[in-house]
Amino acid sequence: MSTLTKERPDTTTDETTDDDAPKFFHYVKKNKIAESAVMGTHVVALCGEVFPVTKSAKPGSPVCPECKKIYDGLRKGD
Repeated sequence: MSTLTKERPDTTTDETTDDDAPKFFHYVKKNKIAESAVMGTHVVALCGEVFPVTKSAKPGSPVCPECKKIYDGLRKGD
């Protein structure tokens, strides 16, 4: 039996813009958002990004493509 290694494409992890607003908003567990905003704890997004919640998304805000892909693949109720 052999194992294949997949190379990950180079990606940037800089998700901030010049005005300190994030480029993307991420999907995180709903019950962790308020805790993070108040206590400053870090949350883990569906894509694996770890960060403290500092801003809330407005309708039409850009969503992390990886989070959206994972979210769309989840069954309702997960």
